[in-house]
Amino acid sequence: MSTPPQATTWDATEYRTRHAFVFQSSQDLANDWLSPQPGERILDLGCGSGELSALIAQSGAQVLGADASSAMIAAARGTHPALNFEVQNAHSLPYRSEFDAVFSNAALHWMKPLDTVMQRVAAALVPGGRFVLEMGGAGNVQTTLDAVQHSTRSLGLPDLTHPWVFPSTAQLAALLEGAGLRVLRTHWFERPSLLPGEDGFRAWLDSFGSGWLAPLSAEEREAVLTRAAEYARPRLWNGAAWVSDYCRLRALAVKVG
Repeated sequence: MSTPPQATTWDATEYRTRHAFVFQSSQDLANDWLSPQPGERILDLGCGSGELSALIAQSGAQVLGADASSAMIAAARGTHPALNFEVQNAHSLPYRSEFDAVFSNAALHWMKPLDTVMQRVAAALVPGGRFVLEMGGAGNVQTTLDAVQHSTRSLGLPDLTHPWVFPSTAQLAALLEGAGLRVLRTHWFERPSLLPGEDGFRAWLDSFGSGWLAPLSAEEREAVLTRAAEYARPRLWNGAAWVSDYCRLRALAVKVG
């Protein structure tokens, strides 16, 4: 029997300093795929600490950053006081035909079930408005998923259900189309991602997997982290650094009507 995950605890400082690659590697998504224009109203859904919101705003667009984490929104407001940020749950977005575009990077894979989110995004867009996204795709961090499963099972612990959804291209297209969005472009690709430091794998799992590992006692958690790192090392350690097996999925869709 699998144990369901709990809410992930976010540390904005840790996110910016140790995991900055999450937003740095997707600047072309904001510039080229989104191609924001002066005066456009754009929602950055799952904005985190606001770095890509600020990049989009440089175009002259009017940007609203939304995230379910109050800690992330506080960090975004502190660093980018000229921009607007709101704490919002993607499954209950209140916006109706308010945005020319919705942008989302590295956030949707946290938002199960996705069908509800897609419907709320579509409702937030004006007719013809576009939705530009990047998320974890099929195969994302598979070694990490395998490492934790190997660890819990070898330690005699219950399986832990991870908090993410990593769809295939076809699954994502079906979700978008089911919400009334027309898919214009998709791209699945591998992006090996550096996890800085000798403890890079453990730090990633400790941060992004905090809710995943939350059902464990402190002693069990330590044992799982240690054994998972041992499992992952021959697969993700390149002799000088940890490199995680990220697989990303991008899409551009427009609201029909």
